[in-house]
Parts: sequence; C-alpha cells; structure tokens
Amino acid sequence: MRAVWRAARAAVRRRRLQTLVIALVTLTSTAAMVVALGLVDAASAPFDKAFDRQRGPHVVASFDPAEVSDAQLREAAREPGVEAAAGPYAQATVELPDGSMSFGLGTEITVVGRADPAGPVDRLDLWAGRWATRPGEVVLNRQSDWTPDDLGKRLPMPPGGPALTVVGFAFDLSRTADAWVAPGQIDALHPTATQMLFRFPDAQTDDRLRDRLATVTDALPADALTASRSYLALKHQVSSSARAYTPYLMAFGILGVAVAVLIIANVVSGAVISGFRHIGVLKALGFTPGQVVAVYLTMISVPAVAGCALGTAAGNLLARPFFGFVFTGPDAGVLHDTVSLAPWINAVTLLGMPAVCLLAALAPALRAHRMSAARAISAGSAPRAGRALGVQRRLAGSRLPRSVSLGMGLPFARPGRSALTLAAVVLGVTTVTFATGLATTMTRFGEAGRDAYQVTVYASNFKNGKEITPKHGDRELASLLGGLPGAAEITARAAVDVRLVGSAHPVILEGRRGDRPRLDSVLTDGRWTRGGGEIVAGSAFLRQNGVRVGDRVGLEKGGRGERVLVVGEFMESNARVVVADWPTLTALAPDEKPIGYHVRLRDGTDPAAYARAARAADPGIAPDVRDANAITQTVIGSATALTLMLAVVAALGVFNTVVLNTRDRRRDLGMLKSIGMTPRQVTVMTVTSMAVLGAMGSLLGIPLGMAGHHLVVPRMAGAVDLTLPAYMTDVWQAPALAGLALAGLVIAVLGALVPARRAGRLTVAEVLRSE
Repeated sequence: MRAVWRAARAAVRRRRLQTLVIALVTLTSTAAMVVALGLVDAASAPFDKAFDRQRGPHVVASFDPAEVSDAQLREAAREPGVEAAAGPYAQATVELPDGSMSFGLGTEITVVGRADPAGPVDRLDLWAGRWATRPGEVVLNRQSDWTPDDLGKRLPMPPGGPALTVVGFAFDLSRTADAWVAPGQIDALHPTATQMLFRFPDAQTDDRLRDRLATVTDALPADALTASRSYLALKHQVSSSARAYTPYLMAFGILGVAVAVLIIANVVSGAVISGFRHIGVLKALGFTPGQVVAVYLTMISVPAVAGCALGTAAGNLLARPFFGFVFTGPDAGVLHDTVSLAPWINAVTLLGMPAVCLLAALAPALRAHRMSAARAISAGSAPRAGRALGVQRRLAGSRLPRSVSLGMGLPFARPGRSALTLAAVVLGVTTVTFATGLATTMTRFGEAGRDAYQVTVYASNFKNGKEITPKHGDRELASLLGGLPGAAEITARAAVDVRLVGSAHPVILEGRRGDRPRLDSVLTDGRWTRGGGEIVAGSAFLRQNGVRVGDRVGLEKGGRGERVLVVGEFMESNARVVVADWPTLTALAPDEKPIGYHVRLRDGTDPAAYARAARAADPGIAPDVRDANAITQTVIGSATALTLMLAVVAALGVFNTVVLNTRDRRRDLGMLKSIGMTPRQVTVMTVTSMAVLGAMGSLLGIPLGMAGHHLVVPRMAGAVDLTLPAYMTDVWQAPALAGLALAGLVIAVLGALVPARRAGRLTVAEVLRSE
C-alpha cells in the first residue's frame, strides 16, 4: 500500500492541471448539487416543514362556554386518540374601527387570551417585541412589514373598549387568532367562545380528522362544539404561492443534479483514459494489475474528495442566503426562516459524489487492468486516426479553412467523451431556454395592467396610528386628482362584501366609476363590463365556485339582491374578487364611497412627482406608486442565478474536455505546428471542435427547454388557481429562438477558449520533450 500511495501522490503532484480541473469541477458541481437538492427538498413540502416546526394544530375547535366548562375540555383532551392539546383559551370577536387598517387587520378580529407563545401545540414565532403579560397589552399576528415605531402604538378599539398597546408581533402559521392578550385581559373583551388546539397521530385526510374530533367530543354536551377548522384547508390556502414556486424550483434542481453527475463522470473517466501511458509504465516497473487500479483510483480520489468536501461546505454557505432570496415573497413569513438544508443532503454529497467519481474512474481503470504494459503505453501515446481522421478527410474537400475542417472532426476521436460533453451542453442550453421563457412569462405577468394606471390614491391616510380623512369629498377629490399635472384618466374604485346566492363563500364586489382603466392585458376570456347587471370574475372565483363565462349568478347584500351576468374572466388569484360597473355596486350598497382612485398618467409623467403633488394637495389621501411585482422579481432573479450557476458548470465540463483532448493529441499538435500551423489556427481548430458540440447542443436543448416551459408554467399558474392570457405563454418568437441558438455556442466557446489558447502556445520542443 505504501508503494501505491507514493505512486498516486507523485501522479497528483505531476499532473497539477488535471488535479486542479478535477478538484474545481467536483467543487463546483458538488456546490450546485447541494443547492439543487436543497431546492428540491425545500420545494417539496414547505408548509409541512413550517407547520411541524411550530407544532401547528391539526384541528382548531371552538366551544360554547355556556355548554361546557374548561375542566371538561381538559378532560376531553386526555382521550387516547389525542397526541397533544393546548387550551382552553378564552376567545373573543372584536369589531374594530377603520383605524385598525394601519396594522394590516380587518374590521373584525379574533382575540385569544394566552399566557405565553410556547406550549405543546401551536408554538408561536415571536419575532418582534415581547409577549403580552399585563392588562392593556396586545400582540398582533403579522408576518412582516413593520418598523420599530409600530411597537408601542395603540390598537384602535370600539368605543368603550379597553385601551390596548401593541407590545409585540408574532407569526402563527395556523392563524388561530389575529391577536393575543394576557388571560387577565380577555374578560374585558367579552369572550364568547373557548378555543382548543388538537394534534392527532393520524391527520392525513379530513375524514380522519373529523372522526378523531368526534371521538374527543363524544363525552361533551351535544351543542358544546360550535366550530372547527382543519389544517388541511389552511395548508391549501397558505402554500398556494409555495406551490407556484415548486415546479420551476424542482426543474432547476433536477437539471442541476443531472449536469453535475454528467460532468463529473466526464472529468474522471477522461482523466483515467488520458493516463493509460502512466498505467503502462507502472506495469513495466512491476506493479500488479490490482495495484495499478488502486494507484489510479487513489490519484482520482484525492482531488475528487477534496473538491467534494469544499463544494459541500460552499453549497451550505450559499444555500441559506440563496433560499432566503428564493423564498422571499408573499409567504416570506412562512418559508424564509423554515427552509434549510436537510442533513441527508450533506450526507448524499459527501458520500455520493466521491462514489460517482470512483465509479466513473473504475470502468476505464479496469480496462487498463486487462492491458499489457506495451499496449497500455501505446494506448496513451499512439496517434489516433479512426473516425476523426476519416471525417477530416471528407471535410478537406470543402471550402472551409483547414483549421476549421480539422476541428470539426476532432469530436469523433473520442465519441464517448464527446457524448458526455454534448449532454452537459444540451442540459445547459435547456436551462437557458427554460429560464428565458420563464423570465419572459413572468415579466409579462408583472407588467400586466401597468399601462392602465400608474398611481393609486387611497381616500384615507394614517399618521402615528391615527386616521386622517381627506379635506375634499368624493367628487371633489376625483376632480382634484384629474386636474393635477400629468393626469390623463381617473377611475374611482369601491369594494363591498356581498354574498353569492347558493354559496357559503363571501365575495368582494369591486365597483369602478369614471374612465375605467383598460385592463385588456389581464382579460383571459370574454369582455369587460359595458353597463349595469354585468360582472367580470377572477379566474380563481370561477374555478372554486363552478361558474363559467355566460352564467348568471345572484349577489346579495343585506336585504338587497341583484342578478348579474358573468361576461368575462380576468387574471386574479383571489377567489373572492369580482368586478362590476358602479351602478351594479350601488344597487347593492347605495351609500358605498370610493376607497381609492386609479390614476393613469400621460406619457413621460413621473409617477413619484404626481404622488408628491397629490399628497400636497390633500394630506388626507395616500398616493401609492405601482412598483414591480414581488413574485415576478423573485422568480426572475432566482431563475437567473440558477441559470448562471448551471451554465458555468456546463462550461467547466467543456473546459475539461478541451484540456483532456489537448493532452491526448499533443503529438498531433506538434506535427501540425512543425508543418506550419500557427498558434491562432490551433486555437481556432480547438474552439471549433467544441463549437460543433455547442451547435448540436442548441439544436437539442432548445426544444427540451421549450417543452419544460410548456410543462412547468401552467402548473405554476394552476397552483394558485390562475388562468394566464395566451400572450403570456406564447413567448417563442423567431428573434428569441435566434438568440437562444447561440446559447450552446457561447457555453462551448467560453469553456474552450482558455485551454485552446494554451494549446496554441505549445511549441514543438515541448511536445518532443513530453515524448
């Protein structure tokens, strides 16, 4: 073994470039694989991970305190079928004034009296401030978008209600409450229910959860249970955005793993084949066939293991901020702090990647095992004719420059190596194509409707927790906004909660008055309203309520009702939203006032300048300039980063192939130089050999990327119940395809350029000395 180790160590030192290439490619590929596997794992079940981390309740149950006592509920929680329980907690429903909107709350909230955020079930994430421990304090359930000034503000309460100061913000994925107070404070809010939180061993379906809950409540009075909610419905709702990310993250993850494995196999097997001469020399010196194989496997393992270890460490360092970037969006509070690398990922890369390297080295090493010393030496140094020379002879009759014709035949000299390199380039082009289509779709998604209006002016403002009302009335305010410099169209918008006849789902009816912004870019079917009695519904509303364009539905508000015709469908993931003209809204809510005004500006007008002018004209309004879509930025940014990473790995695979080809053909290069080939011609020949693979990679990779786009994008939209307009998915026009055709060439040329220039600088003397 000592002789084996000495020979392997000497080979590692002598072949510095080969050792560096193996270490660099395995490092980069391992880091990419760590991130890729982490993406696949994180995207597979983000809600489940966050839910388990918080020990979320499988069932949130509300009981009538007049029918059942706290002692009876504690006794019921000890039933054998209960894994864990928390409560009882007194629960109150509080109707807040409009000022509560400054905290992101609605007009009606659920408040629970709870002593601390911990417990066996529903461990709250107290991420700002502290817990409410005394009367007069409240903790709000909110994910993000806060400032230190928010702590200490008063929560507006109804007249006669207790004054509550916000002392903290907690995040509860299970949404068991909108706010929490100390148990001593809840009585002042007049609780009407008692909350219990249950976890069960078997919680995979709604039927099983209902059966478990029925078992728990069997011993309680018949009317004790007033309401219950399963975590499965919440899972579908909360993880909808995460499900939208999952298809494309998994696509990138699978591509990353495939590219990494292909390139490692190419690097290692190529290094073994290029070392046949060294193997022959060892056999001539007396090494047994087994020792020769051991020497070569050890020589490959040293840089491979070092690269895998460093790559795993680098992948771990990159993964955390990268996941934070990828999962920053609508569900940031759910996912950002919960996604992490599972231990199995590091185990797979630390053990699996070196195993891949050894397996890739084993086949060619065993081939050398069976060779005699003379045959092994000749296999490593004899010139190769065969397919490459035959192709070059056929190309010599063309008008191509001789360096180009020679280069086009080189990939056929090592068909196995060329096939692995081509596969890596194909996957790189597939990634670029898929990412380009995805970015185009997301850009169009983010810009949809942006030409209709650029500024939204809300008809109220909040400063220091207090609401400031506009100085102008509704019509005066619309006229004021329309008279400011740069304004082209003003559309008033109001929203009112109504009920869909025959359904338990609440509906938000939006009414628009005035110029009505042109939102054809978000219309997916039918047309926009032209008068009263017509609505345009969001795609999620139509799906979840079983309604189609052309159907008539009934809307009710109080004692008023209106039969309306669905004339169109628009892109909207909120399943509650429908849009109507002003007469339809006022038929159900005659006294409803606009909550905001959409302002379309003339071309060249600065939206920020208009917002400042509007704010100066009336301090009681709140202008808001439309920013870029957060989901769009997240998807495009993460897709770009992943594409660059995989393209770099693919280019490293090309780099390695050129290094190995140059080493294999040193004698041929010396002969060509001796008969007058210039360094530039050698460089062109070498780059051309890889450009052929790059062109073939483009031809094969572009259709695969297009297929991936058509497969993934509809699933992303379907995850959030969206229907996309056709122009958002029909992104493959001739200019885009022409640009993508260069992707394989760019990857191949960038990977080949450095070793090709080095090959061009080889002198005849250097080649002869190596012989």
